[in-house]
Amino acid sequence: MITEFDTSLPSIRQLQNLIKQATPVEIKLLTGDKLTGRVIWQDQNCICMVDENNQQTTVWKQAIAYTK
Repeated sequence: MITEFDTSLPSIRQLQNLIKQATPVEIKLLTGDKLTGRVIWQDQNCICMVDENNQQTTVWKQAIAYTK
């Protein structure tokens, strides 16, 4: 089942702004691991980050504890 990507939600708009501004972020996962880099895209299930070595990491949104 595909759900529509609701860009009216504040969390979606916040991530879109981080993507547009290429703002560095830190994401903490529920496992306690931390990822740092820039968010380059998002969809309804995942976000993709790129770090300082241009390594891309795709993260399921359900695995995220916080973004700062």
